[in-house]
Amino acid sequence: MNQHNQEIYRTTSARTGKMLAIILGVCIVGGVIFFGMWDYWISYQAPVVAKMAGESEHKLAPGVATGKHMDVTLNFIESPDFKTFAFNALPGEEGHNPTINANVGDEIVFNVANGGKSFHAFGVTKASEGATGIISTSEIKSASNPLKPGESGTSEFIPSEEGTYYYICTVPGHREQGMVGEIIVGPAQVGEAPKAAAPTGTHLDFSVNFIESPDFKTFAFNALPGEEGYNPEFKVKSGDEITFSVTNNGKSFHAFGIVSDPENVNSILWNSAIASASNPIKPGQGGSVTFIAGAPGTYYYICTVPGHALQGMKGSFIVE
Repeated sequence: MNQHNQEIYRTTSARTGKMLAIILGVCIVGGVIFFGMWDYWISYQAPVVAKMAGESEHKLAPGVATGKHMDVTLNFIESPDFKTFAFNALPGEEGHNPTINANVGDEIVFNVANGGKSFHAFGVTKASEGATGIISTSEIKSASNPLKPGESGTSEFIPSEEGTYYYICTVPGHREQGMVGEIIVGPAQVGEAPKAAAPTGTHLDFSVNFIESPDFKTFAFNALPGEEGYNPEFKVKSGDEITFSVTNNGKSFHAFGIVSDPENVNSILWNSAIASASNPIKPGQGGSVTFIAGAPGTYYYICTVPGHALQGMKGSFIVE
């Protein structure tokens, strides 16, 4: 029996070359599609990523804003030996970690400055220990991206549950060194719900621009945190006619609306929407909307693309 020793070729050089060309073509086309949709990918990021990583977040039940507005100023300070951290004053001094008293539905706006020499960050939690369960709307910076000495920021907190909350420095260990104060929240003040006034005949024009930080981690209106003009507050009278004009000066897709709940992009009021998450404003484009301001209260203008308000595109719209 003769053994067959002839080499058997499973393919040819030409066929191998064609296969490699096809694979390379698929990679190139896939890359073009991916980077061609870059604005879409960066439009949905940080909050989702944090949740996928297992970050805990305290969620409040939906509440009704009372219209009561409270400004609270807090400064991060440290003892000369850096063993004790605090807000406003050191232990034993007047003004040390002031207790804040509020009711369900009150708006508390925190104006926080880093008057120390260390890095700090801010947030409100219901947790009696540690830096977990931070309420997203109350955050100012984070442990991984803190306030540097001399920097400042603002945030807000509208409690929808009675109980004791805590404002803290969210940098690990700083709460334990003394940077913690209490927020005592009582029941909602029962009264007649505010009603919208008749049209006043007054017309007001406002304009805002969507912008993003270079790393796309922070979104805002008009200016980035710490810069002049950041997320300006607007105050109007119930019954005023309002025209909002917006321009997308960023690289992501955005949309606009006045909402009752900044964490609910579907709570848009008074037909104030400009575009939508499914049909957003592209970079370089803009739009406008005119509406009548409704019942007195504290509302918010936000980017209604999911996640963008959490990344900073949110400002106060107060109706008096």
